Amino acid sequence: MSLKKIATVFATALSLTATSAAQAQENSEQILVLLSSETQMQLADGSSYETGYYLNEFGVPADELLKAGYELVLATPKGNAPAVDKNSVQAMYFGDDKAEMARIQEVIANLEGINDTHTLKEVIEQGVDQYSGVFIPGGHAPLIDLANNEDVRTILQHFHEQSKPTAAICHGPIALLSAQQSPVEYEQNIAQGAEAKATDWLYEGYSMTIFSNPEEATFEGSLNGKKLRYYPANAMATAGGKMQFAADWQPNVVVDRELITGQNPFSDKQLAKALISALQQRSK
Repeated sequence: MSLKKIATVFATALSLTATSAAQAQENSEQILVLLSSETQMQLADGSSYETGYYLNEFGVPADELLKAGYELVLATPKGNAPAVDKNSVQAMYFGDDKAEMARIQEVIANLEGINDTHTLKEVIEQGVDQYSGVFIPGGHAPLIDLANNEDVRTILQHFHEQSKPTAAICHGPIALLSAQQSPVEYEQNIAQGAEAKATDWLYEGYSMTIFSNPEEATFEGSLNGKKLRYYPANAMATAGGKMQFAADWQPNVVVDRELITGQNPFSDKQLAKALISALQQRSK
C-alpha cells in the first residue's frame, strides 16, 4: 500500500473515531447530581461542625456512572463549588487502598462544573426533562440546605412524577424531606422536638434507608459531648418512610419504585450498581 493510501486510511479512521465520539457525547444521557453549598452545620447547642460531601459517597457512584457512559451535571443551591468533608478522606472508605482513594479524588477534580456548579434555580429554569435520573451524595452537608429547600422539592417532584431513578446515599436521602408542602416548618418542628407532620410528602409509604441511629450515635461520639439537632432516621420515619436498616456499617441499599437509597458510606458500590441498572431498564 502506498504512503498516500495509508495516509488516507489513517485520516478516515481518525474521522470515524471523532464522529463516533461526538455521537456518543451527543447521545449520552445526563444525570443531575444535587450537592450542598454549605460547609458549616449547626449543632444542637448552636455551635457548628465543619462538613461537606463524603468523598467516596460522591466519587465512587460518579466514577461508575461515567464509566457507564452517563454525563454528570452538578448543581448546588448557590451554584458554588461543593466542599469535601475532610473526615471522609480516609483509605478505609476505599478498602484501605490509598491509590484508589487518590484516583477517585482525581475523578471528582476533573468533573465538568465541579468548581462552578449550576444553581438549583438554573436547573429548574433550563428544564429538568433532559435528565434521566438524579443522584444525591451524602455527608452531613445535605442536612443544612437540601432537607428544607423548595427548589429541591420542585426538582424531585419531576423525577417522582416521571418515575425517573432517584438515588441518594447515607445522609443524602434527607433531601427527600424537601418534597412536601412545608419542609422548613417540618424540619424546625423535628429539631425542636415538637409535633411534626409531613404534608403531602411524595415519598410517604416508600421503603427507604438512611444513616441509622446507631451509626449516628457513633458519629456523635466524636463531637466531645455535643449533639446533632435531630437524627435523620427519626425524621424520615416520622414523615412516613418505611425505614429498613442493616447492621451498623454494613452495605445496605433499598429500592422501592423509582427510589434508590443507601444506608452508609460502605453502600457506595451497591448504590451505583442499582442506579445504573434502573437507568438502563428505563432506557429499554
